[in-house]
Amino acid sequence: MITLLILLQFKHFICDFPLQKPYQYLNKGIYGHGGGILHASIHCIGTFLAIFISAFFLERDVFIAQVFFLAGIDFVIHYHIDWAKVKINKRYGWKCDNSEKFWYLLGFDQLLHQLTYIGIIACLN
Repeated sequence: MITLLILLQFKHFICDFPLQKPYQYLNKGIYGHGGGILHASIHCIGTFLAIFISAFFLERDVFIAQVFFLAGIDFVIHYHIDWAKVKINKRYGWKCDNSEKFWYLLGFDQLLHQLTYIGIIACLN
């Protein structure tokens, strides 16, 4: 399962940084806005591909419904983690250049995403 964890790490970086455009990060704090939904959807697709690719290369039997379900779980969790992070930062006025708490919250956000991936992997075992 280390292969899947590595794939999820790469997926997370690609989806959270190079693929995340202003429409996404500027609107993630508005519940139900298309920007946050698009961002979480990109993660969902990436998670689906990571699970599918790792199962293919490791010749593991993974049911397609299970892959869809776990990718969907990642969508829901990712969306709400990001939404909450933005809401907290806005409520307290924390920004990257005015508060170390912004960075603590960013780190906590990343920790929660990584724990989500560990949970996904645990569901596959």
